[in-house]
Parts: sequence; C-alpha cells; structure tokens
Amino acid sequence: MCLIVFDWQPGQQLRLAANRDEFYQRPTAPMHVWPTEPPILAGKDLDQGGSWLGISQTGRIAMLTNVRQPGQGRDARQSRGALVTDFLLSTLPADDYLQSLAPNDYGPFNLICGTLDALWYLSNCSSRPAQRISAGVHVLSNAALDTPWPKAELARQQLADCQAELPLGILNQRQPFADEQLPNTGVPAELEKQLSAQHIHIAGSYGTRCQTAIHWRGQQLQMAEQSFNSDAQPDVACHWRWQLQEDG
Repeated sequence: MCLIVFDWQPGQQLRLAANRDEFYQRPTAPMHVWPTEPPILAGKDLDQGGSWLGISQTGRIAMLTNVRQPGQGRDARQSRGALVTDFLLSTLPADDYLQSLAPNDYGPFNLICGTLDALWYLSNCSSRPAQRISAGVHVLSNAALDTPWPKAELARQQLADCQAELPLGILNQRQPFADEQLPNTGVPAELEKQLSAQHIHIAGSYGTRCQTAIHWRGQQLQMAEQSFNSDAQPDVACHWRWQLQEDG
C-alpha cells in the first residue's frame, strides 16, 4: 500500500481511500473474508501470506506502507504484511502490540493500527516511539506520516472535495508531477517521476494494483475495492457491508 488518506473522528467515523502499488507478477487475492477467528476482511499477498490493509470483525484496523529506502530490507527476517494480519488477529491494545514488535526484523515500514476510538502510528525508519494519531485528516505514502509529497497533498484535497461516504477511486491522478516538485528518495530520476503519480503504471513491471475505500461509522462498516490488471485497466471489484462486534 503506497498512498492512504483518511479523515478520522475518534469514536464516530473514519473515511479512507488508499492505493496499493506492487509488482504485477506478485500474486494477490482480492479483498475477501478470511476464515480466521476473528474473521478479517482484507486482500491477501499470496507470496508471503500477509496483507496491506484490513479490518477485523471485532473492530480492529491496520494499514501498511513501505518506506522508500533503496536497497534496504532485502534480508529482513519477517514479511511486513504480517504486521497487519498479526494485529488484526491479536487481542492486544494497539500501543501494546506496537511495543511488542521487533521493528528491525522487517523491511522499512509505516504501520497504522488501532480501533475507531484510537489509532497509533509506528515507523521503523524513525527513532521515535509509537505515537497516538490526532483526530482529523492524515496522509501516508512512502515517507513518514503527513510528509507533504505532491500526491499526498493532492489526496488531502481530493478527500475534502469528495461528497460520497465511500471515497472509492478518488486517488486516480495518473499524470506524474513536475520535476521541481519531486522528492529525492534515492531512486533514479525517471523512476522518481513515474512513482510520483497517484495511480502508477510502469508497463510490464509495477503499478497500482488496487484502490480501496472505507466508511466506518459506529458498528457499521462499508469497504470496497477495485483491482487493476497489468494494463492498468479495471479488473475485480467488490463491496462489503459488515456489522462489527465488540472486541473480545
């Protein structure tokens, strides 16, 4: 997952839109209910078995992005996708769960997890401990939370402009940003430009594999996903409504 924007009002509502970017050859299952206890609703990385964004029926949410640090994380002992699924299947409060991790066992990551009442953020690319997220609008891409990359700042405005409860497909700008607006993350300049688009398509290699939206109010959850094939054309679409249960 490489771009997430959300408006969170603690204990009341969460509206979220997200894009997952990945290599086209990496096998993936679309969003579905996993036969776990508790059940979780998420897409699945069929290579390592984890996920990038999901919600448990007990009202726990987790979402993940990689941090762009070329060459880092190749020898990691644990798959980053397990950070999402392990939290969703855990009963630990989010802050306790984050304190229980060995962050250096994973490649560079950003992780947000919690409940509708409390969300927490942790990155293993920072010396800062886990921090509780404040109410309001936040954006996460492949840098620290709320880093003002052009596509992230555009995402803020897109969410503000979207009147739909379920903001599916709003992060769809396919045009890269101008050279002078690009961050410098250590990748070649042409690749940096390609990755600056919200909806990425690098033919035959890498791109936006799916877009996900969430509307969560009280115990009522709507979650939708649109997948894209290797030609960047719409593929599988799904839409779920869940009545969430109390955790524990």
